[in-house]
Amino acid sequence: MKKSLLAFAAIGAFASAAQAQSSVTVYGILDVGYVGSTYRGTSGTANASSVGNPAQVGNALTNQTMNAIGQSAESTSRLGFRGTEDLGGGTSAIFTVETALNPNGASASSGFQFNRQAFVGLSKKGMGTVSVGNQYLPIFDLAAQTDAAGLNNLVGNAIYSGSLQSSTGTYDQGLGPWNGQGTANSGLTAMNSAFVTRASNQVKFVSDTFAGIQATLSYANSSSTASGATVTSTGQSNTANNTVAGAGLNYKFQKLQVVAAYQAFRAWDPAAAAYTTAAATIANGTAGSFGSNNNDAQSYAAATYDFGILKAYAQFGNRKVVSVVDSGISSTRTASQIGVRGNITPVITAYATTGMGNSTQYGASIPKQNFRMMQIGSDYYLSKRTNLYVAYGSFNQSGNGSGVAYSATTAAGLGTVGTSGANYAAGIRHTF
Repeated sequence: MKKSLLAFAAIGAFASAAQAQSSVTVYGILDVGYVGSTYRGTSGTANASSVGNPAQVGNALTNQTMNAIGQSAESTSRLGFRGTEDLGGGTSAIFTVETALNPNGASASSGFQFNRQAFVGLSKKGMGTVSVGNQYLPIFDLAAQTDAAGLNNLVGNAIYSGSLQSSTGTYDQGLGPWNGQGTANSGLTAMNSAFVTRASNQVKFVSDTFAGIQATLSYANSSSTASGATVTSTGQSNTANNTVAGAGLNYKFQKLQVVAAYQAFRAWDPAAAAYTTAAATIANGTAGSFGSNNNDAQSYAAATYDFGILKAYAQFGNRKVVSVVDSGISSTRTASQIGVRGNITPVITAYATTGMGNSTQYGASIPKQNFRMMQIGSDYYLSKRTNLYVAYGSFNQSGNGSGVAYSATTAAGLGTVGTSGANYAAGIRHTF
């Protein structure tokens, strides 16, 4: 009887130990509140009556205002599952699966979407972690640590700039060089697309910290043979190939943090009409030659210093997209930003940022557009997981009036009007 009891106890202890070697954590964010926005600029639709006016080529001016109950102003609502299994010898298997949430979604499809991180990997103590799947890229990983506003979803951040937030979607913000035809390009605009956040099919290595330095390397590839390729006479391969390569360094010494990251994208699709009809595409003022074949280089650098009462931030970002078909077709965006964040009381924090930069589209023949941005906000923490927040952000972007009317034959006169807008939000965020 005693032997049976001892055997039963041993089996129970072994089962408990095995169970302790693996774990799954459920986590998430729910962010809801009041969101408002104002916008003045182009509507993004063709307006024949404005052709010939270099200040607003082919676009109608519009004023828009939205005030309603919204969501995800401070942080994108999400649900995630994170797991780890101890394999022994300091090695662990890891995984993350994450989905976006839409608390105000009217349908199941809009309320639950698997469109965020999903990866699996191995972690080794003393070395680092290797993971494969849809993951954050090096710039986002480091920008999330070095942005005073926490990379929120309101306009006004020069480094992590997005579209105006409203309860029903986003407003257009300055179309690209082809807006004379009422068509936005898939490269850059002055306000949007400061850098790409995530990439699928990605192998990523994040080292442990050595002498205060942590390194990140990433690579992604997706290729396929284009059976209908019609450009073999050019000597180019008929295989479509999309690659991403990135690297980042994170250095911490006492109260100082310095980071730098670079990521490069190359898209090559010889079967795309964009390649075979590049000249006609450009002359007609459409964006096809930019979307399927381009080189996209993005860089980021930042430094923070914690003074105790306040933490100071300085950031710089640059992005350049060049058409593989014609190197004279390009978009660039450069921005710098400073900010501070600090505690007003033990439970109230506040932050402020201001930034500026410029962008060009379609190459040197189009004048630069200059922009200025700012954000201010405050958080009141009811607990470690729940906080109330208020935030405000605004931008102002100059026009790049080209001086002549748009011509579909020569593609001359491409230009955009000046735009401005603001976001304001008050809400509650709960993390779990």
